[in-house]
Amino acid sequence: METSTATSAEDSTGYGTGYGTDAERWDALQRRDARADGRFWYAVSSTGVYCRPSCGARAALRRNVRFYASWLDAEQAGFRPCLRCQPKLAPLAERQACAVAQACHLIDAAAASPGLDSLAEAYGMSRFHFHRVFKAHTGITPKAYAAAGRARRLQQGLAQAPSVTDALYAAGFNSSGRFYAVADGVLGMTPTAFRAGGKGAAIRFAIGACSLGAILVAATDKGICAILMGADPEVLARDLQDRFPRAELRGADADFEATVAKVVGLVEAPAIGLDLPLDVRGTAFQQRVWQALRAIPAGATVSYAELAARVGVAAGARAIAGACAANPVAVAIPCHRVVRQDGSISGYRWGVERKAALLKRESGV
Repeated sequence: METSTATSAEDSTGYGTGYGTDAERWDALQRRDARADGRFWYAVSSTGVYCRPSCGARAALRRNVRFYASWLDAEQAGFRPCLRCQPKLAPLAERQACAVAQACHLIDAAAASPGLDSLAEAYGMSRFHFHRVFKAHTGITPKAYAAAGRARRLQQGLAQAPSVTDALYAAGFNSSGRFYAVADGVLGMTPTAFRAGGKGAAIRFAIGACSLGAILVAATDKGICAILMGADPEVLARDLQDRFPRAELRGADADFEATVAKVVGLVEAPAIGLDLPLDVRGTAFQQRVWQALRAIPAGATVSYAELAARVGVAAGARAIAGACAANPVAVAIPCHRVVRQDGSISGYRWGVERKAALLKRESGV
């Protein structure tokens, strides 16, 4: 049987965790494990070719296989690269992620959103394959990503452009009719009100107390738009005011006090749920993550990687963390139920101590 050229030092530094022995590398090879790509390479003495672990070539006999810590080691040993899997290139997932990142930059920089055909051609993929790869890495389609970019440019432009018309065309909307059809969902109010910093928009709010400190609850006429927690009520009030500096912030009336009581009850006993409507706006990806969060039952937790898989995002743990941090309604959208892979508690917008307390009471401990 051929033996590995790896030394014990290479096992600990060259191959990486999880592929430190020939047995583990052979197992990965048999499964054509794409996660092993870039961690080691294998060569077949009967063909003189070396490959990446995920190569779809015909399976080799174990006695003919050698393992290497780099493609350069394989070439120095006299093997040539496989034409099928192109082992000298970066792993496929890495190349696809790079292509998607470049496509995102291209969409962001373009005055008009590039068509799917032109994007796919630019990165050497078919229309269908590019669409699938883009969605796998971002969680949304190229069209949805472009729409989110237009919405972001619109929000920025309304505060600076001479008029609403100038802002909508600068953001990439090619007609006022198309713009006004989606404006309310993008802005949460009329464009004129948004441009005026929320002037004319009525937001009811109240600040109360719960076992985790101060809590602010705010709502538009469509539903709850903010649930904020902290130690200082004044800081919470300034946070709300900064969002819409010229909105009409109204103190709570008797009816709204009942809403606040329901939210406080949710904090104290998350398992009861919240039967009140929410009025939260974010990008298409954030909305998908928030919807997935609401499907996690009280007492359960998921890792960032598991949640990324649920929303269909490859290697998207960091993007999931960003969407959790952007969540404007604490507990109602339970981002506190997302933990690290090992089950430990990570960051939380309203403090890791509050996150730990919420998880503890949900678990019944």
